[in-house]
Amino acid sequence: MNRISRAFENQKAFIAFVTGGDPDLETTEALIPQMAAAGADLIEIGIPFSDPIAEGIVIQAADERALSAGTTTDKLFDMVKRVRGKVDVPLVFMTYINPVYTYGTDKFAKRCAECGIDGMIIPDVPFEEREEVSGACEAAGVELISMIAPTSHERIDRIAKQAKGFLYCVSSLGVTGVRSRITTNIKDMVDRVKAVSDIPCAIGFGISTPEQAREMAAVSDGAIVGSAIVRLIAQHGKDCIEPVCRYIRDMKAAVRAA
Repeated sequence: MNRISRAFENQKAFIAFVTGGDPDLETTEALIPQMAAAGADLIEIGIPFSDPIAEGIVIQAADERALSAGTTTDKLFDMVKRVRGKVDVPLVFMTYINPVYTYGTDKFAKRCAECGIDGMIIPDVPFEEREEVSGACEAAGVELISMIAPTSHERIDRIAKQAKGFLYCVSSLGVTGVRSRITTNIKDMVDRVKAVSDIPCAIGFGISTPEQAREMAAVSDGAIVGSAIVRLIAQHGKDCIEPVCRYIRDMKAAVRAA
């Protein structure tokens, strides 16, 4: 059983996102092991990109801070390799296809495997075009994680049957960010997946409060939180570790209670 499967074994998973290199790589490197210790079952690391089309203003600003601090893909790979020696939770890159193409798809997937990355999420690669990267991922032993959205409808069955790792279920239309209410019928989306596959389903986009996390985890296999964590990092800068970990402990408790 791989690390991603273990994260969902006999429990609801709490998945936490950080932008790599925000506010700097040293802080990210110190933060990730503490996030795992605080209860994050899987950690997504965003590769900062100058045109992050799926992101709201919070993560866009984090990308800008990370790039301004000199973060590069190679530096992130090196940092992850060091962190992997300290944590056993799955680590997943959230990236866009442009940085992957620029680096070289095969080379990128191999470096992921070498430094201990378990999977990658590429929001701007539609499922129908995943062959452009799925071969390289399979060869390297890295899971290419698929996404479904409220508008996926009849595509859900096809995506679910071929999904790897876990299925990232987008709770709301639009970009990432904190939402006061999530109005999508998540249960219907998850039930449709479960009718054809036993792939774990984790809900992301818009979750920020323990109540929302509990509600989403109750109808799925886990909750993903990004913007709320990145906002804490923006507020506290290099002193973000304690407030982020306190928040993760609260969110993990809520997911466990689902």
